[in-house]
Amino acid sequence: MAMNRLDLQGRVGIVTGGARGIGLAVARRMVASGASVSIWDMDPAKAEESRAALAADGNVTAEVLDLSDEVAVAEATQRTLKAHGKIDLLVNNAGITGGNMPSWEIPVAQWRRVIDVNLNAPFIVASAVMPHLIANGWGRVVNVASVAGKEGNPNAAHYSASKAGLIGYTKSLAKEVAQKNVLVNCVCPAAAKTDIFNQMTEAHIAFMLSKIPMGRFVEVEEIAALICWLCTADCSFSTGAVFDISGGRATY
Repeated sequence: MAMNRLDLQGRVGIVTGGARGIGLAVARRMVASGASVSIWDMDPAKAEESRAALAADGNVTAEVLDLSDEVAVAEATQRTLKAHGKIDLLVNNAGITGGNMPSWEIPVAQWRRVIDVNLNAPFIVASAVMPHLIANGWGRVVNVASVAGKEGNPNAAHYSASKAGLIGYTKSLAKEVAQKNVLVNCVCPAAAKTDIFNQMTEAHIAFMLSKIPMGRFVEVEEIAALICWLCTADCSFSTGAVFDISGGRATY
């Protein structure tokens, strides 16, 4: 799809889960808009492949780590600062769905892993990065939640709970830094056709599509456009907000 150029000139952004899907689309849009980007991902091969592809158009580095590991996140933050000199933007995008099953059948280990990746990791990463945004006197954080966090999808209680928690965390964090020129917002997309579909049943995918009034899945580039606008200086008086991008499924 055609892109207009957002103004991110001179900014430095971290995109978690940036090696594929929504995260890669965000990283690509950031680079096209003048930002330097650090891709944070747990897949070494995909992280390097995506870094190399984007590096032809801008300054892009990659960090390979488990985002729920506090020590690994702290070390990656320092390496990113050394490579880029500062951090202005954080997009907490990395996420997993877990399997589709009734809530009482979800293995406890799977529940914990989904919460770790989708909720604990954004908290850990934002906690590591926030002091630097505050020191800059300017920053933007965008957390990628889901319409499931608003409505609760059946047979996806762990995923829905993690995304609902991320919405609540966004609102709290935004209020804490509202007077420090750091804005924190959240986007709630409907489903996009990414590798995360590989973790879902065909029945669950059909259920999600049936809930979208526009009758199609969202494109990752559409999500990236909204996220990257939220990272610009043009977004100057919205914080703690939940931005819907669900094709009419959720209008609140």
